[in-house]
Amino acid sequence: MPGFAVIDLETTGLNPHTHDRVVELAIVHVDEYGNTTERWETLINPARDLGPQHIHGIRSADILDAPAFADIVGDVIELLQGRVLVAHNASFDSRFLYSEFERSGVPLWQQPNWLCTMQLARQCIPGSGRSLADCCAAYDIELVGAHRACVDAVATAQLLSAYMGAVEREFWYSHIDAALDFTWPLAPTVDATRAWKPRPEYSPDSTAASFLERITLKLPEHAGPAEHTDYLALLDRALLDRHLSVHETNALVDLAETLGISRTTIIGLHAEYFDALTAVAWADGVLTDAELADLVAVAVLIDIRTDRIADATAPRITEAPPTPGIGDFTLSPGDLVVLTGEMRRPREQIEADLIARGFVPWSGVTKKVKLLVAADPDSLSGKAQKARDYGIPVVGEDALRRLLGV
Repeated sequence: MPGFAVIDLETTGLNPHTHDRVVELAIVHVDEYGNTTERWETLINPARDLGPQHIHGIRSADILDAPAFADIVGDVIELLQGRVLVAHNASFDSRFLYSEFERSGVPLWQQPNWLCTMQLARQCIPGSGRSLADCCAAYDIELVGAHRACVDAVATAQLLSAYMGAVEREFWYSHIDAALDFTWPLAPTVDATRAWKPRPEYSPDSTAASFLERITLKLPEHAGPAEHTDYLALLDRALLDRHLSVHETNALVDLAETLGISRTTIIGLHAEYFDALTAVAWADGVLTDAELADLVAVAVLIDIRTDRIADATAPRITEAPPTPGIGDFTLSPGDLVVLTGEMRRPREQIEADLIARGFVPWSGVTKKVKLLVAADPDSLSGKAQKARDYGIPVVGEDALRRLLGV
């Protein structure tokens, strides 16, 4: 059956053109209607050290009996055959996957097209951040245990399904047709002595997010070209541990050269990146010692000017955003309204009431949404948190009834 193959990789580093390798692979099949059908995952023995283990959480003991990529290359091709390849930050995953194919003796002289859920966010959830967590939050998609390939791939598959409701079906069918026409190479016969080996179950204690990782997840969308977004996404990955190794800086330079981004543009992107971090750190009106230290650390790593650092960290007076009241709040025909949680009335009835009055029920929270209706107005769901970030009112079911006059 035609459909999609959603892919996520964990790697030893950022640059497949040197000696970085894939250490975990997950593939999730999604049918043409957006339904997840099957999934596969395995650790991969890269025959080298595992790189930043504190990020991906894979131990050396875990991969001792894992297959090499060459052992499963035939399986991988079979799982991708005839399907649209999808990833979040597809530029990163595709480069690593192609490199592993080449090392396994199966170079792709022609490369299949990919869909990137990070790039599609601009069209489907404008105003959202570029990270997988930010995009998933707009649809209340659970993402617990990020940086495990299967967790990220399943979440990306759910995100793809949500996107399919926001974009005309002709778009998806055109990509399916192209995937069916693509011819994959034949994999060499391999005596695979090791089967696919999934990672041991996720432990919440092993993936505690650092301060910098948390604020990176909340960064707003970068409005520049797609190539700039790819560069910034790689910078996100490199800065997760608040350290840029020589290997990571080489990977950033290599990507910039590959994408044709000039030094002048990179300097501007770094400045915008730092400004976005600063805005998030100051969002609550307080810059803590930990936030100050991290801002300075990042500024040094990406070569931000001293005067810009001083301006960013200087004391400032901020006013708390006003809490919108239902008394002076009105909806206008065409306004987007998002529902979250289990309401007392069936959701279909609520959506019918909205449509009858000219309002538009919407699935994901973007800056264009006018109102979020939550079963619990104090909800901590991803949709509710995203709405508060955007200054969108969050009200309960009773308040909506008053607004609609029902």
